Amino acid sequence: MDRLNFAAIDVGSNAVRLLIKGIYPGERETDLSKVFIVRVPLRLGQDAFTQGRISTEKTEKLLRLMRAFSQLMQVYNVLSYRACATSAMRDSSNGPDIVRYISERSGVNIEIINGLEEARIVYDSHIVDELEQEGNFIYVDVGGGSTEISVISNRALLQSQSYNIGTVRILNKKISRSELFRMYRDLRQLKTVYRNIAIIGSGGNINKLHHLADLPGHDPLTVEQLLELRNKLNSYSITERMERFGLKPDRADVIVPAADIYLQIATHIGAKQIWVPTIGIVDGIIYTLCSEYLKTNAR
Repeated sequence: MDRLNFAAIDVGSNAVRLLIKGIYPGERETDLSKVFIVRVPLRLGQDAFTQGRISTEKTEKLLRLMRAFSQLMQVYNVLSYRACATSAMRDSSNGPDIVRYISERSGVNIEIINGLEEARIVYDSHIVDELEQEGNFIYVDVGGGSTEISVISNRALLQSQSYNIGTVRILNKKISRSELFRMYRDLRQLKTVYRNIAIIGSGGNINKLHHLADLPGHDPLTVEQLLELRNKLNSYSITERMERFGLKPDRADVIVPAADIYLQIATHIGAKQIWVPTIGIVDGIIYTLCSEYLKTNAR
């Protein structure tokens, strides 16, 4: 029986990902399972946040990558896909030219989306279904170039905000104090409205931090555990982090800045724990593609 496969491409500031998930005929979108995944640390944000544009060298690497992804999607008989570019491409003066260039030469159409669209995509993946309790949450997605914060109360998405605060920006000292204070102000305001709020964390860094804390899959990471782990990681050099914790080079340098962002958010919102359901933008894209396909073909 042939599997119905769907694909998502995330052109992020730190890495570019391709995820393919599928279902068998008769199954629903809730039955989606992983078929293939690859992550390439292209680090487009290194150019975007320091030079204001993505270099020709990085553009050509991205083009070769999209051609490879196109071939892989054909190999896996992907029915539909969506490719989204986030903060680095948004901030690049030549971002629109690059996506047009890549579309013409690879056949892969890349959309440059804003932070609010990022948050909506992830919420559409039914991330709240992963939680075992009702209540107030902020969904936090820390990326290389931006951080998205969404308010979820009793399983309903109420509001979202995007901030130009990310791990690659921190490494390149490109964080605006005014943007940081804007996030702090918004978090303090949320704290006065929503009591006993918890954090839902998304992204490779919080997933890795949860794993390094050696917690069972559905147990939350407490803020105290995160602080202890952050200080432990920070006591080692990047090379030592790679050796001691089995981290890849492009993870070893951003994992501490990512932990810092989560700790700052937790402090200002008054949260004590972080739930880590390991769902991100690529999962949300595929969930929506599959849902639309099933609705269309049910007629």
